[in-house]
Amino acid sequence: MTTARELDERYGRTGRRRLPWIVGGVAATAVVVAFGWMTVSTTMDAVDADDLGFEVVDEHSVTVHFQVTAPRGSGIVCAVEAQDEEFGVVGWKIVEIAATERHAQALSVTVPTVAMATTGLVNTCWVA
Repeated sequence: MTTARELDERYGRTGRRRLPWIVGGVAATAVVVAFGWMTVSTTMDAVDADDLGFEVVDEHSVTVHFQVTAPRGSGIVCAVEAQDEEFGVVGWKIVEIAATERHAQALSVTVPTVAMATTGLVNTCWVA
């Protein structure tokens, strides 16, 4: 009669095969943790701007309403622009926002234009 141990030896099912799986599992876990930390550390200092709307005041100005989410205690700068119906930039303004302890804040900025604007939006924001 053949025992289980004899079958394991015959077909190569020994404890030595576990070591590569354990090492591979530890390496995979380390890679996942490293990428997770890189993602979290990158987004902790990220600035996000969301357009809330705009109002065309007159032929020479548009008011843009937006919300900025940034790290607490960091001053930020945003580039706000006005566009015409062909998506050409007809006005822009650099807005400096002072550091605050609030994580998010809503703002309104009036952008001067050289022609009639049909939209206003936040192009980009960054930590100052």
